[in-house]
Amino acid sequence: MKNEKYEIKNTYPAGEADVAVIGAGHAGIEAALACARLGLNTLLFTINLDGVANMPCNPSIGGTGKGHLVFEIDALGGEMGRAADAVTLQSRMLNSSKGPAVRSKRIQADRALYHTIMKKTLEHQPGLRLIQAEIVDLRVEDGTVRSVITRLGAEWQVKAAVISTGTYLRGEVIIGEVQYPSGPDGMLPSEGLEKALLREGITLQRFKTGTPPRVARDSIDLSRLEVQEGDEYIVPFSSRSDEDELNRTDQLSCHIVYTNAQTHEIIRLNLDRSPIYSGRIHGTGPRYCPSIEDKVVRFADKPRHQLFIEPMGRDTEEMYIQGFSSSMPEEVQRQMLRSLPGFENAVTMRSAYAIQYDCIDPQQLKPTLEFRAISGLYGAGQFNGSSGYEEAAVQGFVAGVNAALKLLGREPMILKRSESYIGTLIDDLVTKGTEEPYRMMTSRSEYRLLLRQDNADRRLTPIGYKLGLVPEERMQAVVEKYAAVEAEIYRLEHTGIPGSRELNRLLTERGSAAVTDGARLIDLLRRPQMTYDELMTFDPHAPALPKAVREQVEISVKYEGYIRRQLSQVEEFEKLEQHALPADADYASIQGLRLEAREKLNAVRPLNLGQASRISGVSPADMGALMIYLEKRGSKNECN
Repeated sequence: MKNEKYEIKNTYPAGEADVAVIGAGHAGIEAALACARLGLNTLLFTINLDGVANMPCNPSIGGTGKGHLVFEIDALGGEMGRAADAVTLQSRMLNSSKGPAVRSKRIQADRALYHTIMKKTLEHQPGLRLIQAEIVDLRVEDGTVRSVITRLGAEWQVKAAVISTGTYLRGEVIIGEVQYPSGPDGMLPSEGLEKALLREGITLQRFKTGTPPRVARDSIDLSRLEVQEGDEYIVPFSSRSDEDELNRTDQLSCHIVYTNAQTHEIIRLNLDRSPIYSGRIHGTGPRYCPSIEDKVVRFADKPRHQLFIEPMGRDTEEMYIQGFSSSMPEEVQRQMLRSLPGFENAVTMRSAYAIQYDCIDPQQLKPTLEFRAISGLYGAGQFNGSSGYEEAAVQGFVAGVNAALKLLGREPMILKRSESYIGTLIDDLVTKGTEEPYRMMTSRSEYRLLLRQDNADRRLTPIGYKLGLVPEERMQAVVEKYAAVEAEIYRLEHTGIPGSRELNRLLTERGSAAVTDGARLIDLLRRPQMTYDELMTFDPHAPALPKAVREQVEISVKYEGYIRRQLSQVEEFEKLEQHALPADADYASIQGLRLEAREKLNAVRPLNLGQASRISGVSPADMGALMIYLEKRGSKNECN
């Protein structure tokens, strides 16, 4: 097969399958597992089997906003949460002193073990074949994907394909003045597929990310660093994990160190050799995860920057320097490292590097993550312009599920902004696009209090069950959990306790009014100073409830007013979502729309008024014009 710029010789028919997934990173894994578990014959291609589930940057899972995604994908029937629990080196609940809406779990993961577990899961999944091969072309006929072709000429006939190439697509590593084609961690890049995508009319953009150096543990004087321990109690990501076993984990310590005036001076003296400032890097990098040289320039008034020293695994001496991402020349990197206290004799095991790669403009996708112009072709993960393992995994899951549902003749799965962070992420990408690697944060959701990580099971397990990816017993466990929550809230509403010296002493110590004639338990729990567990020590009839149930009771009671207010906002939001926009709408001919709005609406093709309202460049006046258009169209249809 030959195209304009790339030639594959001696192709041969390799076989048939329902779905081909291109790339076995975090997106590809979830896509392939979802397809196979829904009964489809699935192929998962990777350039190198040793790169399955690789963590080329920080070996961690979760974090602010990202932890929510892991809980959500687990509730839907995905795999990341369970694997993350199995490889936990240290677990911490971020923002634990703040409200439940912004609390996010993060773990330090055993990188090699994560790869091993995920590869084994793929190998043992019925209906799934894991193949080491590079896909360099695809055949599209009549606007539908028909086959994928490997570099060695094997052509696989398929009915759908998911592209999840991560940072491999035309990947290019840059370290100082050195620049060469490469995937992450010295893997081969993906070359050729981007030409096929361009041939099919797909718009590509160039993004960049970076990673810090890895340093030998025994070359660091850890006694001079701050120690950061894990949480005393580990909340599992997955309801399928054994909570007691997880809490017997021997957690490893992380450490904290700070840059200093010497570090910053070394960076400033060598900025002319930085690819970021010399113009050698053309890809757009993540604003929320800048390199250390970028931090020093952008925040010139800061005397120091915090760095986290984290283990890469139990059976390796490699330590990860979070916050020290760089593309400086290798010799400058070593000077920078050795300027840190405790790192005077540091030995670099892997140098830091920047990597540029091709990805798509995600506005070419439907909310199902299927390309609007090519039926059966889906995109997922960093290929869609996002960053992060967690963002990749949830997109892979959604793309894989929707590819399977389409082939099975079932309705697609489109998660709403009001019911999940996954829905927020995908809606942001396909509606607004992104000019930099997109990162999930709690601030991106307007419904943070409803979309907590602690209630992901209640929100999404029913959807996973309906899909067929969550078994009956797991669905029943969720039903029973929240029945217990409601029963306890009812009991609190109808149970009072008398005032006592001990109770009043606790209340007054916390700055709360004492109880004179007794009070309902629910009224006492509503007080900010009182926790559920403390209150139950004064209730002789308190039931023995699991920790997760007690937590839900307390959050539901304390935040009842705020939750009710957000539910009201959701109702208003869903009124717009219910007004579907016709797929054949000619926005160029709709009166009252500004030129920019017409162009944006024709490009995005929103499903409804709600999605249209979130498109950058669509004003309230444009929304009014769309409403009038729908009213006129509806009246015309009624007359006909």
